[in-house]
Amino acid sequence: MTAVSSLARSDPGARRRSVVLFTCCLSVFMAGLDTTIVNVALPSIQRALHASVSGLQWTIDAYTLVIACLLMLSGSLADRFGRRRVFQAGLALFSAGSLACSLAPSLGWLIAFRGLQAVGGSMLNPVAMSITAGTFTDRAGRAKAIGLWGSVAGLSLASGPVLGGLLVSAIGWRSIFWINVPVGLAAIALTQRFVPESRAGHPRRLDLPGQVTVIVLLGCLTAGIIEGPRTGWGSAPITVLFAAAVLAAAALVLIESRRREPLVDMRYFRSAPFSGAALIGVAALATLGGFLFLNTLYLQDVRGYSALHAGLLTIPMAVTLGVLSVVSGRLVASRGPKFSLVASGALIAAGAVLLAGLTAHTPVWYLIVAYLVYGAGAGLVSAPITNTALSGMPRDQAGVAGAIASTCRQTGAAVGVAVTGAIIASSSAGIAAASHAAWAVVAGCGVMVIAGGIVSTGCWALATAERNGARLAAVTGPAPEGAR
Repeated sequence: MTAVSSLARSDPGARRRSVVLFTCCLSVFMAGLDTTIVNVALPSIQRALHASVSGLQWTIDAYTLVIACLLMLSGSLADRFGRRRVFQAGLALFSAGSLACSLAPSLGWLIAFRGLQAVGGSMLNPVAMSITAGTFTDRAGRAKAIGLWGSVAGLSLASGPVLGGLLVSAIGWRSIFWINVPVGLAAIALTQRFVPESRAGHPRRLDLPGQVTVIVLLGCLTAGIIEGPRTGWGSAPITVLFAAAVLAAAALVLIESRRREPLVDMRYFRSAPFSGAALIGVAALATLGGFLFLNTLYLQDVRGYSALHAGLLTIPMAVTLGVLSVVSGRLVASRGPKFSLVASGALIAAGAVLLAGLTAHTPVWYLIVAYLVYGAGAGLVSAPITNTALSGMPRDQAGVAGAIASTCRQTGAAVGVAVTGAIIASSSAGIAAASHAAWAVVAGCGVMVIAGGIVSTGCWALATAERNGARLAAVTGPAPEGAR
């Protein structure tokens, strides 16, 4: 909130815009929090609802996967029917889904209600980004606001395990969903009072074939990875799932390239920074999803710690992630995204390497050092991904472009949980020994962030963003923002 207040002080007429930014950040924090807060409650949910490892994976991925599938549709709906209207609808659905999750009588119902919660969550992040971009129209103010937006997104991801541990230990796992209801109601009231209605000058038509193809692609890919260890990697159902995912990917490119107003505009990927941000988002969030899933199982099932103890042990990671998220936003505003991206990937990889040799007796001080290193890397990545994705994009298409970038992040989180969980489930060794290969995968994703950060922020990449922005602006009308 301090950063929001500084925006208001720098411009005496910016009070309303500051409240709009605060409201958007509040919703982003709430949606991001729910991406990670459930992790620390997984052992309690497993005991209470008799869940398997795959059931725990679905408890996480039902949320991230549905959001990933619907983010682009939500961005298009907001551009067409009104961003405030869709934003409020998302807040209402998210709050109702949270309440339903807290009352779920079985694992199946919990997974279903997590999906409902995610339908609302899909209407929050891309629309909040679009509202923020439209509210702060000058380049400097917009960069600072988007940097803060990205920082809050990173902070929300870090806060989940700590807050979840406190709530699970004090009240029970159902309490992690209660906190969303009053926050959601407050955000709805603030939106009604302060957020102006806005629409895109040329919103896209609804693209049902593209939406169905995205759902088939992400759903089949994630289901195949999660169910592979249980059903058998060479079994007919898993083979069909992976084949369907490949066919859906090919069909998506073919269908969307031929549509006049596609759900996934393939022209965006002609911008090297945008394509780079998409790949970096998948890799970076895969590490966070994998980290939280693996760490929860290790601390509670291997070390025998309570949910509170496990949450408290992640405080160093959470604090570092939160602090570096704020620092990253300022670094991006002053120096551009390259430094933050490269440093982020290096620290993520280093943290994962430190954790790749965990045993049941690894010293706590060693864990804290690894958490600090990983948290620093995870904290640095959110703001530069957002900035890079919007580099050169026409302001009128910020909602759709932001939705695609957010989809990549959510997809990464879902895949990270699916892959690391599959590695654990496929091994006959204990969780600690089985996690060694999973941490190696996390380290590899960190290296991908480094490579993506270097390639997507060079002179050649920025030139492609400028050219592509000019082409898009010629079609949509508004002038593009300069590459940052």
